[in-house]
Amino acid sequence: MSNPTIAIVGRPNVGKSTLFNRIAGERISIVEDTPGVTRDRIYATGEWLGREFSIIDTGGIELSDEPFMEQIKHQAEIAIEEADVIVFVASGKEGVTDADEFVSRILYKSNKPVILAVNKVDNPEMRNDIFEFYSLGLGEPYPVSGSHGLGLGDVLDEAVKHFSTDIEPEEEGIIKFSLIGRPNVGKSSLINAILGEERVIVSDIEGTTRDAVDTEFVDEEDQKYIMIDTAGMRKRGKVYESTEKYSVMRAMRAIERSDVVLFVINGEEGIREQDKRIAGYAHEAGRGMIIVVNKWDLVKKDTHTMKAFEEKIRDEFQYLDYAPIIFVSAETKQRLNRLPELIKEVSRNQSMRIPSALLNDVIMDAVAINPTPTDKGRRLKIFYSTQVAIKPPTFVVFVNEEELMHFSYSRFLENQIRKAFTFEGTPVRIISRRRK
Repeated sequence: MSNPTIAIVGRPNVGKSTLFNRIAGERISIVEDTPGVTRDRIYATGEWLGREFSIIDTGGIELSDEPFMEQIKHQAEIAIEEADVIVFVASGKEGVTDADEFVSRILYKSNKPVILAVNKVDNPEMRNDIFEFYSLGLGEPYPVSGSHGLGLGDVLDEAVKHFSTDIEPEEEGIIKFSLIGRPNVGKSSLINAILGEERVIVSDIEGTTRDAVDTEFVDEEDQKYIMIDTAGMRKRGKVYESTEKYSVMRAMRAIERSDVVLFVINGEEGIREQDKRIAGYAHEAGRGMIIVVNKWDLVKKDTHTMKAFEEKIRDEFQYLDYAPIIFVSAETKQRLNRLPELIKEVSRNQSMRIPSALLNDVIMDAVAINPTPTDKGRRLKIFYSTQVAIKPPTFVVFVNEEELMHFSYSRFLENQIRKAFTFEGTPVRIISRRRK
């Protein structure tokens, strides 16, 4: 089950991005700050009152060559399609404008919960000026100040009330995996080739698939899978492929629901900047990862082509050094028979648990090989370690001073753990905690 989504909508210059950044900075915990992971501020994951949610900043959706009102309309429609709750932002300094009324009419017809946030209400005296916003017909206006962080809690309190409380029971033993990547890298073709039948429309036109497609199948060993096609995460309506950021939003929905992610690259076109953005989201989400180079049959090859392409992937995606790489062709079925077993292996590694005694032996051996670092005369001391979570495997290392655990030494410990245990295809998280 994917997280509920809040979309921030409104005309330009009302402070949508300021509110987004304020919520992101104060309420959202990023999994890790790993060098090389490309982030895009249009989409983030947060938590409020114990409920996780995704948040979209429609101000970051660039729709060029469109009239002013048409751009706002497109952004509002994207929010309506994608969001469970919409936060409509207006400006308390400027009052109700024609553009505000235009957006409110669109949102009023959406049948989605809409919370009206009047931004730039930076002092108590201005609260008396927000009552005119009742004229928009969207209910009570909430005074907020993005620049000072005031009133955001009231808005999030109201948003959480509209989150669904229904939790879908998940059948144990099913491996959920998705295919992510830029439009036209061959995700739908790969799905058809894996299934051996035409269940998804395949076309060379980017953004062909319109509906979310989940396909369940069983392999020869009776392992059940649910395959999620990220080519079409829209529920209905038009698709605005003029913005690449929108395809990232759709990929995020599928990543949230997946155990393992197949990151698909077009072997004929090579690596593009958006590939890094999409892969970065899957890595941050802690999902198992397999890098699939598709359309390999179309690449002119010699004896060094595959090795050179793999080296380029490792150079461009250094933070994905744990992910296996497989070169396939949806057209010729080349190496596709290896994918199910690879997915199962990565899924097993995601759920692996290491006994604390064995883990501490590995950590102590690592310290003997490479002594802990020092800073201004203080040396890092590691007391003990334990695994606290799976999917991804997460380890807490108890130390004397957390700030002495430098990123490079944490990475060294991760590498030693990977040498001792099979964690191919899954991120490994190491968290340092001061021993009380």
